Amino acid sequence: GHTQLVEVKGIGQYRLLGESLDDAAGEAFDKTAKMMGLPYPGGPELAALALQGDPRRFQFPRPMTDRPGLDFSFSGLKTFALNTLQREVTGDENEAQLLQTKADIARAFEEAVVDTLVIKCRRAVRECTAATLVLAGGVSANRHLREKMQAAMKKEGARVFYPRTEFCTDNGAMIAYAGWQRLRSGARESLGFGARARWPMDSLAGL
Repeated sequence: GHTQLVEVKGIGQYRLLGESLDDAAGEAFDKTAKMMGLPYPGGPELAALALQGDPRRFQFPRPMTDRPGLDFSFSGLKTFALNTLQREVTGDENEAQLLQTKADIARAFEEAVVDTLVIKCRRAVRECTAATLVLAGGVSANRHLREKMQAAMKKEGARVFYPRTEFCTDNGAMIAYAGWQRLRSGARESLGFGARARWPMDSLAGL
């Protein structure tokens, strides 16, 4: 998995602006949810639990937002959540108290990830003087992210778009759509192509 900010001028015309240096946002969601005993996939489960959380109880860091650049790092945030969980859960809580503590940690974690993504996207829009931002991938289904990003882009004078929720986690649909766009733009490949384990977006031939 990866979290990336990419400037798109057209089909096959991509410039990588920033990316995750360790855990991607979705990976951090899933791993943090697992630490809290939530079922997989953890992102939606953690987001649902966060709705019951108190946003004032815990304050998590917003990683790499206090320095210039558009790269991301979420592994430290995951560790911060683990340390908070280990410190706050002593074994003396009843079931209701334990659930509330987990909900408060989930809320703080979600707020930190969302704020980090919003801050970096605002920077990217300004850097590229872009009028449109597109969110894609599993984390783009997060309702809290959509609400905050919508408000942030309004302040930047930009529009924000995302797929319907059921397509946010459907890699097959995303790949098929990308292939269809290239096909209708005239791109063709023979059946003798080689498989690639990694294929950076900015190395694709433009159309």
